[in-house]
Amino acid sequence: TPRGSRRGHIRMTTVLGAATRAACAFTTQRASRASARRVIPRAASLRDAQPRGPIALLPRQRRRGDLAVAGGKGPGGGAFGDAEELMKKYGDAALATGEFIGAKSGMKPAGRRARASAKSDEGNGVFLLLLINVALFVADQWLHVGFVKSLYLNHMHPCWWQFVTSIFCHANWAHLSSNIFFLYVFGKIVEEEEGAFGVWFSYLFTGIGAGLASYIMLPKAAGGLLGVGAAATVSLGASGAVFGLFAIGVLTKVRADFRKLLEAVILGQFVVERFLSEARMAAAAGGIGAGGVNHVAHLAGALVGVALIWTLQKLLPPE
Repeated sequence: TPRGSRRGHIRMTTVLGAATRAACAFTTQRASRASARRVIPRAASLRDAQPRGPIALLPRQRRRGDLAVAGGKGPGGGAFGDAEELMKKYGDAALATGEFIGAKSGMKPAGRRARASAKSDEGNGVFLLLLINVALFVADQWLHVGFVKSLYLNHMHPCWWQFVTSIFCHANWAHLSSNIFFLYVFGKIVEEEEGAFGVWFSYLFTGIGAGLASYIMLPKAAGGLLGVGAAATVSLGASGAVFGLFAIGVLTKVRADFRKLLEAVILGQFVVERFLSEARMAAAAGGIGAGGVNHVAHLAGALVGVALIWTLQKLLPPE
């Protein structure tokens, strides 16, 4: 019928119009893609993609402020060439600045190099003391170098320098072995708190004090200066200084800090026990025990160490 044919014509026209619009859109899209492929045909770099054309390339000698070339690779080979170059150039300076700020703020240094530099000077003081003690023992007892005997403290005819040199000499291996063990343990403790100068000063000061006490209280020969104890002609050994380090190592730990107080208690009970044991043996033997052990030097070294810390606390301002 006419009405039906008219409806069919309108429907056919609508379908053809939609198909035409879809074909035009598809053709336009293909053309744009082909045009894009022709502009940059899978370029390996920006220089290959546009050797000449309206888009200007950055000059070969770029200013320092230029950071990257879009789509290309810088001299470092990375996607952000200039940025990588700047990081390589200023990265070490930034690391050093960060370590400096951390050190000033009390933070521990980070990194292998920082830890190595922080530990490079630890223990030098006590190891030098150990080296001198061992070297003199080898020269005296093994190589039999004659002059080392003159370094002993001679109670009959003392020289002033013998009060220093005698605290580095030892009579036998057992004497040396026990002294260098405790020197290492308590010397390290003192050096951690007071540094290399502190452990050296403590060793010399308490050792000389122990030698002076031995010279005054023990006999020069039978009868002695004060008539105390058995006969003795020479004094040698680091034990007086070691007992001084016993006392100083404990007292430097006494502060308002739980961990330091705990360390002081652990070390202190050992030191007090050793001191009381020496006092009992000194009282029983009259100053010199079996085997020629100089108990007076041990007690005097510990007391001199206590006196040194007490004096420094009075003279120096609190931290």
